[in-house]
Amino acid sequence: MNRKLIVGFTFLLIAVCAVNLFAQDALKKWHGFDFSKKTASKIELAKLELYDVELLRGIVFGKRGRIFKEKSIQEYLQKQAWYKSNPKFTNAILTAMERKNIDSIREAEAAKHGFIQPGDLRFWENKTITEENLSPNTAAEWRVLIAEIEAIRGKTFPEEPWLQKYFEERYWYKANPNYSSTSLSENSRRNLTAIIAARDKQRKVAVSPGDMDKFQDALLTETMLEGVTLNEARVMRNEFWARRGKRFTTPGYRSFYEWQDWYKPLKNQKLVKLNETEQANVKVIENYEKKIREKVTQEVLSAETFEGLFTEDLRVLRNEIYARHGRVFKDTELQKTFTAMSWYQPNAAYNDAMLSETELKNLKLILEAEKNATSKLTEIEG
Repeated sequence: MNRKLIVGFTFLLIAVCAVNLFAQDALKKWHGFDFSKKTASKIELAKLELYDVELLRGIVFGKRGRIFKEKSIQEYLQKQAWYKSNPKFTNAILTAMERKNIDSIREAEAAKHGFIQPGDLRFWENKTITEENLSPNTAAEWRVLIAEIEAIRGKTFPEEPWLQKYFEERYWYKANPNYSSTSLSENSRRNLTAIIAARDKQRKVAVSPGDMDKFQDALLTETMLEGVTLNEARVMRNEFWARRGKRFTTPGYRSFYEWQDWYKPLKNQKLVKLNETEQANVKVIENYEKKIREKVTQEVLSAETFEGLFTEDLRVLRNEIYARHGRVFKDTELQKTFTAMSWYQPNAAYNDAMLSETELKNLKLILEAEKNATSKLTEIEG
């Protein structure tokens, strides 16, 4: 090997070791700190580097045996003689003082983030979020950020089980079955709008849920809908009705519209009517939805078709292939979903032999995408 390369590599190893030793020294005093009885100094926390603050968060939880999905934190904990993993760990184990200390650590961590990350939004309740505060994210990360603003106040997500489970695993989350988005502050509403706008800009979609006010007197085209997901298309289609005052009982729709300033359900639902332009736009969106669904049974799709979709979305899409042949589902939620579809006709004589080669190939693709979507979600600690 070239001598200069050897020398350079040696210096690099020394530098890496020095950094690791510094990190160990910076956190050594915290190994014996009793977070259940003492208050960590916010001044001292502010002096730590971001990486050290993240590891310190791991130490507090680690003393209770939590197993982290974040690889760097878990590897650090496993090197400590005092760490004993506890597969049965739950946030209920934490004392009030431990929670207070974790709050202080997470606040210091959030302050050091270059961009807002899941788990940071509790510390932005009185600050305005701009595009500069947000970086590119995965689809799951965007969904968590958008939901977190309301989850802070106890919103539940029964229509999105994976999201509900995610927040239930957060030490700060307290479900409030009586939560109403009308309690959101003006700043929280602005921040929600800013996050949604940043997400849509990253995705490069022409229109998104929340934009339908621009098309109450202007026609949509199918080209404008390119890149919009099935779920988004449904929300946009119903948004025309929401803007005319329709009251929704379906949680998936209601939860989107409720926090919007423009949403004012009419007492007399008979007065809810669309104008001709809105009716035409609803038809355009319906046709777009229909084409996406039909493609799954008519042509073999590429893996890219399913990128960015959540596990729940993919599960419904996969089972829709069976549903189009009339399969009756034992899963009550799936059966409820397809019963609501105008095209669904139950067929007691259904069997898998009815599936075409194209459908079988798409089933395999979607199932693979489901596995990947789940693994992506596990990376979000918050």
